[in-house]
Amino acid sequence: MPIPPWADKVAQFAFNGILPLLRRQSYHSNIRWIIHEQSNMKVQILPALADNYMYLLVDEATKEAAIVDPVEPDKVLAAVAQQNLNLSTVLTTHHHWDHAGGNTALAAKVPTLRVVGGDDRIGALTQQVKDGDKLQVGNLNILCIATPCHTTGHICYYVTSSGDTDGAVFTGDTLFIAGCGKFFEGTAAQMHSALIQKLSFLPDTTRVYCGHEYTENNLKFAATIEPNNAAIQHKMSWARSKRASNEPTVPSTIGEEKEFNPFMRVSVSSVQKHVGSSDPVETMGLLRRRKDQFKA
Repeated sequence: MPIPPWADKVAQFAFNGILPLLRRQSYHSNIRWIIHEQSNMKVQILPALADNYMYLLVDEATKEAAIVDPVEPDKVLAAVAQQNLNLSTVLTTHHHWDHAGGNTALAAKVPTLRVVGGDDRIGALTQQVKDGDKLQVGNLNILCIATPCHTTGHICYYVTSSGDTDGAVFTGDTLFIAGCGKFFEGTAAQMHSALIQKLSFLPDTTRVYCGHEYTENNLKFAATIEPNNAAIQHKMSWARSKRASNEPTVPSTIGEEKEFNPFMRVSVSSVQKHVGSSDPVETMGLLRRRKDQFKA
C-alpha cells in the first residue's frame, strides 16, 4: 500500500508538536549525572526529558567540549559552567525534536557554536557531514558514520583520543543497549548495514552511548527471542540494579551488544530459527516488526 503524501507531515507534527508536550510531563532527572573517563576523554551523561540522554564530551587536555543532542540547553550550560569548559561543538545524531530540539536555543546562547549533523532538517546547522567525515574537538578525533534508517540523515559519532584503546560511539536512535531504532525512514537492509557492516566492526571495547534509556524493555524482548541466552539474563539483572540505584544503564560496549542484542545477532542460528528465516536482512526486518508489537 503506497504511503500517502501527507504522512510525513503528520509524523513531523507528532515529533514537533505532540511529543514535546508529552515528554515534558515526565523527567528522569533523578538519574545521577555520571562521568566516565577514558584516557584523555571524559563523557558526562546528562539525563533529559522522559528517557533521553545528552552527552557532554570533554577533551581533558584543552577543556574543549562537545555536546551530543542537547535537547535541554540550560542543563548543558550548567554542566559546562560547573567545569569551566569551552563548549565549541554540537554533535546532532538526527533531526527529531527530542534530539535536535534544543539546538536553536543553545546556539542563540553560544553564538560561536559549530552545529554538526547529517540532515538539513536539523535546527541551527552550521556544518552538514556525511559518512567518513572527520572532526576535531580539542585533541579528540571524531569519525562520522552515516547510519540511515531511523531517519535518512542519521549520523553516529565514533570518538577516540591519543593513547585511548577503547573509544566511544554515540549512536542516537540507531543502536540502543539490546535494541535498535524504529525504521521510520528506512529499511531492514539499511539497518543491517548500519549495525552489522558498520558499527559491529568498531573495536569490541568501544563504549556505546545511545539516545534513550530503553535497556530493560529491550532486554525483555531479547529474552523472548533467545530465552536460553545467559548474557541476556545477566545484563537484565545488572540493568535492574543500576536503575534501582538511580544510575543510567549506559554505556555498554560493542562486544557486549554482540552477545545479547538480537539486532546485532541476525546471523546467529538461534535468532534466525526463532523468527523463521535464514537470511540476516530478512531476520532484521522480522525482529523489528516483532519489537514494534511487543508489550512487556
